[in-house]
Amino acid sequence: MQDGDEKIRVGDRVRIFLNAQTFGQEGWFTGTVLRIDPYSAHRSFHWVELDAESQAILGGALKLVSVFNPKNIQKV
Repeated sequence: MQDGDEKIRVGDRVRIFLNAQTFGQEGWFTGTVLRIDPYSAHRSFHWVELDAESQAILGGALKLVSVFNPKNIQKV
């Protein structure tokens, strides 16, 4: 969930929650927002480039993740 009403913007450092069923590992991973694609008046797809450490934990093949659920992204 976003902290308060602070809006996440391109270039912001964030942490995102990934589940084990989809990504093989579960937990919070850090990265940087590269792009935001609006979906509706209240939701957007946040494209996050994972940090090198997060990529390594996830096996190195995953670099860019789209986050749709606002509960799964937090500004750091």
